[in-house]
Parts: sequence; C-alpha cells; structure tokens
Amino acid sequence: MKTLAELMAIKEATQQKMTVREDTGDDATRIVVGMATCGIAAGARPVLNAFVDEVAKRNLKGVTVSQTGCIGMCQYEPIVEVIQPGKEKVTYVKMTAEKVAKVVNDHIVNGNPVAEYTVSAIK
Repeated sequence: MKTLAELMAIKEATQQKMTVREDTGDDATRIVVGMATCGIAAGARPVLNAFVDEVAKRNLKGVTVSQTGCIGMCQYEPIVEVIQPGKEKVTYVKMTAEKVAKVVNDHIVNGNPVAEYTVSAIK
C-alpha cells in the first residue's frame, strides 16, 4: 500500500465484507454455517469465508452470512443452512469452499436449491 487511494480501496472492500455478516432483519436470506469444533475440524471456516466473499463479490442485498454452534449432525459437517422468509429451510451437508459459488448462484440468486448437496441427498 503506497497511496491513500489504495488504503481507501482496502477500507471499502473490508466494510463490504463486514456488512455481509450483519443481520438485516426478518426479510433477509440467512446463510448459517455450523462452526462448532466438529464443523471447524471438518473445514467450516473456509466455507464461511467463501460465502462471505461470494455474497460480497456479487453485492447481494438482503443476504447475511453468520455462524452458529453445533447443528447436531457432526458426521455431515461442514453444514450450512439457508433460511429464506416464507420458504422451508435448506440444509447443505459436506460443504466445501468449491461448492459455495454454485449454491449462491443457483439457490440464493435464482431460487433453486442444489439438491445434490442437501441432507436429503444422503443415502
């Protein structure tokens, strides 16, 4: 960083990521990542970071990314729940950072849950 403009660009990018983690009310789409020790051990931190980055990159409004403790299905970690007003909660299991872009694009943006990543796809 050598100029004030570079510093301001870093500040703006950081603020944009911070607002993704803020609750915007009952009408927001919530992406909740299980971050108990089982989730963290299974790789939930990169998944959380990938969701924050993807939502910020797409500048999605009304979408928050947060974390929670144990969701209760440790063998399927990392687990991500997508909660949208007026719709049934969708639980994604064995998530990876590589799967995040598809979930955001297909489910969050276009309203089509990615069935093969959900808990109902487990056999």
